[in-house]
Amino acid sequence: MMLPDHKTKIVCTIGPSSSSEEVLRGLILKGMDIARLNFSHGELCHHRELVHRIRKISSEMGKIIAILVDLPGPKIRVGELVKEPLLLQQGETVVLTSSTELADESFIPIDYPKLTESVFPGSLIYINDGFLQLECLEVSGKNVKCKVIVGGELTSHKGVNLPGAGVFLEPVTEKDLLMIDFALDEGLDCFSISFIESADDVKKVREYAASKGKQVFLVAKIEREQAVQNIDGILLEADAIMIARGDLGVEIPIEDVPIVQKKIIHKANLLSIPVITATQMLESMTSNIRPTRAEATDVANAIVDGTDAVMLSAETAIGKYPQDTVEIMAKIAKQTEKWRSKSKTGIYQMKKAMSKMNLQIDDIIALQINEALQQLPIKYVLVPTASGETCRRVSRFRPDSWIIGLSRYPNTCNSLAFQYGVYPIFVEGTVTDWEHTAFEKLKEYGIYAPGELVIITQGQTAGHGKKGGTNLLKFIRLE
Repeated sequence: MMLPDHKTKIVCTIGPSSSSEEVLRGLILKGMDIARLNFSHGELCHHRELVHRIRKISSEMGKIIAILVDLPGPKIRVGELVKEPLLLQQGETVVLTSSTELADESFIPIDYPKLTESVFPGSLIYINDGFLQLECLEVSGKNVKCKVIVGGELTSHKGVNLPGAGVFLEPVTEKDLLMIDFALDEGLDCFSISFIESADDVKKVREYAASKGKQVFLVAKIEREQAVQNIDGILLEADAIMIARGDLGVEIPIEDVPIVQKKIIHKANLLSIPVITATQMLESMTSNIRPTRAEATDVANAIVDGTDAVMLSAETAIGKYPQDTVEIMAKIAKQTEKWRSKSKTGIYQMKKAMSKMNLQIDDIIALQINEALQQLPIKYVLVPTASGETCRRVSRFRPDSWIIGLSRYPNTCNSLAFQYGVYPIFVEGTVTDWEHTAFEKLKEYGIYAPGELVIITQGQTAGHGKKGGTNLLKFIRLE
């Protein structure tokens, strides 16, 4: 096999367009690293079939594909319209209602019982990621009379945002917990948590999984203003971050989104926490064979910012060209990484930022590895790991060389699928000599190159999936 020609990870949302075995194989060949299952849609029995299918194909192809369960969270949505699509005309008056009994087909049902407690005259209400905008005129009983500011077609189940309003919903719902139970029973351990507001929301899921005797990898989705305000605490609790720009772009002023994205990515990079940049990255490819220039630039800018992964949503879930979309994403990543490597700006910025940190031994080792990579033609950095921590610390410098993460723990391998420039390899059974095992794995994967220089890290052994601490690195010329 050949290692990918790009190191940015690609997340693909799996849906009707991509659920067949043939298309899934194509997505993996083109560059998919993570398969996202959106539990807001579809039946659990269908998700079970997809899990089994993805595992079967990834095993046959010899590549670790992490499966990310995206929990629905407390998303406020339009209910079932009596007649759809409903055309909202700019300037007209419409009525939103939390009542389950509609007076007539012109009423718009909202699946949120406390709608009238969250809005007041003058409140703005955004529907479908802000493509439809309403202004509250009057609140009465269970009804909210609104003026249409930006109109268009409305269909059932579109998302509703109430920016600046108090929303009386728990970020982690009972439905989420039931879905976690299902996923854990299927052996899944990667979850993204929607609409979180603080670190406590992440902790709730972690503690719930722990009560079931499970360790989980948790991705905190940043899509509410409160989450942006509490980002430092969230970063200390979460295993990864997703910048979900769809809802975020209506929860905060849209002109603030690019800078918020940059700040969050930088904070996460410093802490070696993987970041996924999501929403509308190549949206036009849902129906077109090529993206817009602006979309290609958006993907490239996220990579320059330091994102570990880029995500495709509708593009691969319901789009006409799922495989072509992944191929384009990979090509953009390859060219952007090539430019960043020549400019060296990311390395200098990271070293400067780290000089102000309280560094640990693992950080010093990572710095030494980075220095060696700048001076010597090193093919791979081989990292035997229990937790994946050393891989993540080396990765934040965005090296040109692949970091090969070797682990006996499947959950660690899954987590490393999210990390820029890390290729995870599962090692079965007990290992007495990691150096020998690493070389054998390189041969097994067909990437052993005699005469090439490699680095291998070593450290004390820790328990299952726990940090052990790297305190040694070794240079070896492959024979």
